[in-house]
Amino acid sequence: MSEKNGVRRIEAVFGRARAERRAALMPYLTLGFPTPEESTALVEQVAAAGADLLELGVPYSDPIADGPVLQRAMEVALQHGVTLARCLDMVRSVRQRGVRVPLVLMGYFNPILAYGERDFCRDCCQVGVDGLIVPDLPPEEGEELEDACRAHGLALIYLLAPNSPHERIQLVSERSQGFIYLVSATGITGPRSRVPADLAAFVSRVRAVTRKPAAVGFGISTADQAREVAALADGVIVGSALVGLVEKQDGGNQVAAFVTSLRHAMAPEPA
Repeated sequence: MSEKNGVRRIEAVFGRARAERRAALMPYLTLGFPTPEESTALVEQVAAAGADLLELGVPYSDPIADGPVLQRAMEVALQHGVTLARCLDMVRSVRQRGVRVPLVLMGYFNPILAYGERDFCRDCCQVGVDGLIVPDLPPEEGEELEDACRAHGLALIYLLAPNSPHERIQLVSERSQGFIYLVSATGITGPRSRVPADLAAFVSRVRAVTRKPAAVGFGISTADQAREVAALADGVIVGSALVGLVEKQDGGNQVAAFVTSLRHAMAPEPA
């Protein structure tokens, strides 16, 4: 990679999107689903279809923040023998195949701890990972992983929920790198019928504290919802709807078409 500092690469994505008067599109795929080989091909297709940044899910046996769609995908990936080390191999593979957009691994803390935080961050940097999202790691317990990420130019991205108090928003704003992940609604991942009515107020509360980019995830499942969220936030994260489409189809054409439809929906209105 020409720019090895993942924090700067992620920040550059939001800078370009802001200059184009739009939000960044951030699809999520589960590594190893539906198979390891198809998974790496899907990463290529989704990147080419208009993703600004890709979140890549690391399979885990007890994904407490994930709904049924992502749980099923992780179970399948685990059955294929996809480990944390194999996820790194898959990232190396997609980089070798020419994927240039920033890649952020989203996974739970226990496998990282078992791997060794410093060894893991070193290996992430070597294969082309730009950042980490660890849903079950609060900033109060993240200092060691933060230090390891900082040593290798990786962004450690923390999450906020709509019920986060002001003090938590301040803490996460100070500690999160690259962007802040805003969970649109409390609960687990999964498609929802509408954008939460209090999302605009939530984003405003975060913006009042920090200038760091805020990306919204959990529940965004249609192009219309992506357009609505893009008018509020700096980034739009689409996960379960995309993985559900992977589950229902053979090949990546429908997946790529869905990502392209999201990107078009999020385009700025003509001046």
